Amino acid sequence: MKTKLKYEIDGGVLRLELAGNYLEHIDDEAVQNLCETAEKQTVTAIEVSAANLQKWDSSLVAVLYRLQKTARRRQLPFSGSGLPSGLQRLLKLAFSVDRRPENTTARRQVFLERVGEKGINIVCSAHKGLSFLADAARSLGSFFEGRAVMRREDFLFALEDCGYKALPIVSLISFMVGLILAFVGAVQLKTFGAEIYVASLVTIGMTRIMGAIMTGIIMAGRTGAAYAATIGTMQVNEETDALKTMGIPIADFLVLPRMAALVLTMPLLTMWSDFMGMLGGGFVGVTMLGIPLPRYWELSVEAINLSNFLVGIFHGFVFGIVIAVCGCYYGVNCGRNADSVGLATTRAVVSAIVWMIVMTGIITVICEVLGV
Repeated sequence: MKTKLKYEIDGGVLRLELAGNYLEHIDDEAVQNLCETAEKQTVTAIEVSAANLQKWDSSLVAVLYRLQKTARRRQLPFSGSGLPSGLQRLLKLAFSVDRRPENTTARRQVFLERVGEKGINIVCSAHKGLSFLADAARSLGSFFEGRAVMRREDFLFALEDCGYKALPIVSLISFMVGLILAFVGAVQLKTFGAEIYVASLVTIGMTRIMGAIMTGIIMAGRTGAAYAATIGTMQVNEETDALKTMGIPIADFLVLPRMAALVLTMPLLTMWSDFMGMLGGGFVGVTMLGIPLPRYWELSVEAINLSNFLVGIFHGFVFGIVIAVCGCYYGVNCGRNADSVGLATTRAVVSAIVWMIVMTGIITVICEVLGV
């Protein structure tokens, strides 16, 4: 049975008497009639008494809120001093929130302020990155000294994830890159009737640079992103704070096993990528250019140069460091919400690819100077 509302108008004063229980079954029609009565011009004040009020919940708060809102709009006196203290506090809280946002305009910064702010952000970011690199280097030194806080299981798990589990995608992409190199080379070499040199083109291109670059891009999107997402989620769940509280170095426990595993597997994956790229080029050379398989194999072996091979392996080693550092850095410096994890993952992949290209340019210049 729904509770009725007892009210009357006495000398222009609307008096509402609350008695009994008001637990989510107040008559809607009675509430509407009360609000319509409060709108009458004959009403000059509103009083609420609650001497016999027993139990109530938010439904009564909603009724009194509508009644007091009408009184404020009509600028009528509203008396609710007899209400329970808890009910008075809820009504006060309901009217204390300004639901209209302030129309504020941000001050436009002048050009020098914007330049200065950008410069400060760059310096702070560089300092944070160099500090992270220093911590990673110290962890690596502690590892060789036997003092690193690193679990063997974490290293083996990371080694498995970036090891043989990455072979299928590396094999597919490298095979297709070798195949594309053979196609592109054959288009030009046919002009001179030198299709036979497709084998040398693919072999030199894959072993010196393309195998390492393709493996690095694949591992940046696959493993670097996983590092950032995993450590970033730990940051969101405050697991990294728990490790710091227990005195466990983050660089040793989280960064070192992942960096060691990737640095160890990247040269091996680069060698496998070289082989699969040569296999893709051989597929084009044998099936479409009509080069006999023994002859193609002989030309490929002759084109393999130890310096080119070692330069490619060195690229893979450097890329492993870059990918691991970028993934772990953005994971450790992730924010405290789910959106920050996605942002950290994106930044890790983009930064890893950019720094790989930068390191490729640096290594190429060094090799050119040294005549390698």
